[in-house]
Amino acid sequence: MIIYNAEIYTMNDDREIINGYVEIENGKIKAVSRGNPEKTGETDIDAEGKMIFPGFIDLHTHMGLMSSGVGTEGEDFNEDSEPVTPHLRVIDAINPIDITFEDARRSGVTTVAVAPGSTNPVAGSICAIKTVGIRADKMLIRDIGIKFALGENPKMTYLNKDETPATRMATAALIREILAKAQRYQSDLVKAVDPEIDPPDYDIKLESLIPLLEGKIKAHFHCHRADDIFTALRISKEFNISPVLVHCTEGHLVAEELSGCEAVIGPIISDRCKPELANISIENAKILRENGCMTAVCTDHGEIPIQYLPLSAGLTMRGGATHYEALESITCIPAKIGNIYDRVGSIEEGKDADICMFSCDPFEILSQPELVMIDGKIV
Repeated sequence: MIIYNAEIYTMNDDREIINGYVEIENGKIKAVSRGNPEKTGETDIDAEGKMIFPGFIDLHTHMGLMSSGVGTEGEDFNEDSEPVTPHLRVIDAINPIDITFEDARRSGVTTVAVAPGSTNPVAGSICAIKTVGIRADKMLIRDIGIKFALGENPKMTYLNKDETPATRMATAALIREILAKAQRYQSDLVKAVDPEIDPPDYDIKLESLIPLLEGKIKAHFHCHRADDIFTALRISKEFNISPVLVHCTEGHLVAEELSGCEAVIGPIISDRCKPELANISIENAKILRENGCMTAVCTDHGEIPIQYLPLSAGLTMRGGATHYEALESITCIPAKIGNIYDRVGSIEEGKDADICMFSCDPFEILSQPELVMIDGKIV
């Protein structure tokens, strides 16, 4: 299949190709170039000067963990029976049949990261999945992180249960404790290569943190307030892990300290509904980027419905971001932060054929894609 006669936003070094085409074969992008290619058959699409973008990416959601229109029996995102649960695999709770996945596709969102909720200081794994399918295993790109939470949510959850943590100090201490145990466990496993040394007893919680300690996945920290942001960075430095600052609401107040960091900000469409959002600012994305912080935009679905991801990115322009920066915040940047840029986030040879086509600017409030493709199939 070839999509031709298009204005292509590649979201890589080429940035934009006028009168370009994309050739697709076996679910992958085979070629991207300018000009008029030799057509391949009836499946070719004349884009008629329309705009083509990589499929949009939301790197912080709770997609499929809360069934739409259903009460408590459909909520599977907060395992608040104990505060430290790194061994929970979020894929075991994702319901791909939920209608919100269709909402995502209809708005051009082709990849989402799904994370547990923020009641637990250590909540479990985070995975990146495509938004089409009936079985989460087949939608999976890969596990990308472990969810940690700081600040108000774990504190208020367990304070009301009369359990630890009741303060920010205790939340950080619980995170340090499990990471220190995981380091010792990892060291003991290495020593047990010697046949004369017995390996440690299997511990599923500690085992689940080894990929984080080895740098294969990242630590996604729920952190709104500036002091929580710095706690996330402090713990990450202590244990030599790679942090992602999720929400980072007060990042604009301390942006000069966040150069070289990675942040996933949002929800953008929000009021000051709790104390940690008192300093929310539409200029957050612009200020963070100006200070060298790689910044993506998220919906935190279901705080904000997934279909408003393009609108959320567009609203950052009201705070001073450029049009291209807004596009980057839901394409190549979340792909790079999520370590999935080898598969998605740009239109280039060898990548998954995840594409959305618009006849008008995707940030216009009533804009919807005319075509959405995932793995080379129109969905």
